[in-house]
Amino acid sequence: MAELVAVDLPGGPAFVDVLAAAWDAGDAVAPIDRRLAPPARESLLDALAPAWVVTAGGRRSRPGGRPVDDGDALVVATSGSTGEPKGVVLSHDAVAASARATSDRLGVDPGHHQWLACLPLNHIGGLSVVTRALLTGTGLEVHDGFDAARVMAAAGPHVLVSLVPTALARVTAAAFYRVVLGGSAPPRHLAANVVTTYGMTETGSGVVYDGRPLPGVEVSLAPTSEIRLRGPMLLRAYRDGTRPLDPDGWLATGDGGYFEPDGRLEVRGRLSDMVVTGGENVWPVPVERVLGQHPGVAEVAVSSRPDPEWGERLVACVVPRDPGAPPRLSELRALVSHELAPFAAPKDLVLVDSLPKTSIGKLRRDALRRQLSGAPGAGGLSSREAEGAVKPGGPPS
Repeated sequence: MAELVAVDLPGGPAFVDVLAAAWDAGDAVAPIDRRLAPPARESLLDALAPAWVVTAGGRRSRPGGRPVDDGDALVVATSGSTGEPKGVVLSHDAVAASARATSDRLGVDPGHHQWLACLPLNHIGGLSVVTRALLTGTGLEVHDGFDAARVMAAAGPHVLVSLVPTALARVTAAAFYRVVLGGSAPPRHLAANVVTTYGMTETGSGVVYDGRPLPGVEVSLAPTSEIRLRGPMLLRAYRDGTRPLDPDGWLATGDGGYFEPDGRLEVRGRLSDMVVTGGENVWPVPVERVLGQHPGVAEVAVSSRPDPEWGERLVACVVPRDPGAPPRLSELRALVSHELAPFAAPKDLVLVDSLPKTSIGKLRRDALRRQLSGAPGAGGLSSREAEGAVKPGGPPS
């Protein structure tokens, strides 16, 4: 009977060897985030229920392990929208379909090109680099996390790398053959060799490249504008046995989007992140893209607070480039009003030292919203309210 092997190793050749050996034995692999504190790690292992755990100290059995189905290849942890750990089960067929489709779209020549894996391997964005290299016979170099100097030392016109926007900002994209960018909304201006991707753990990595679905992938929109996906690389089930695909094989992503006139998919963000202010629907990502153009903004995230008059109050959380001379709320409001609409302009500005993010640099909007609302146990932003907030009864939204 096939078993689940949890791999708690740093990124490098040993990790790849353990993955390959488990697959050769017919078992599935669950990569573990090595940065987790012991209680969080035990909680994750309880949820995934591996039969074996591999660490630098060796391989040990773990009581309570549950088998996997024959043909299962990976169980990748994701917190989803609840914050509770659960495992996405991907079959060998799904992983192989993803490897073929992504390699074809990127024009990968296994005899000439090489993949560089430098994102955490417990995330699908990092792990899928390893699996597609193994399955296509493409060269592979694996780092234990992202280090800009080491990444640039490994760059070359034959090298492909998968990055997130925060990592992309620290390297020279033109030094690579292709940069596959995912994880969060991309910056406004990108080098010609950067390919933006849309996908999630449940889709085995990106399935929409530069707005176009990969071969074999179908995209549709529900009446609510929710993005739905179907294709051979989607998950089989969650580790707890639940199956999120509908009877026709469609996955409801929870993301909102729309199709451009030329057919490209534009992703607006999580439906749960949409802010309703004064009866108007505002998506944070387009507002963030506009605010990011301000020369005084190093990083920005848009969220909301409850408001007795408008229902929700749009808030811009800004990391200023120069803390001594931060941007003014009036400037940011004018920028958004000019490019989007007055009702999309933030009513509050909060200056912060940093934004809450996941280990791969993806904005944690749930944490940001809890912090702004002062929810118990949410932790605090290292921040201060900027002067000039738009008060109820002030300028029209």
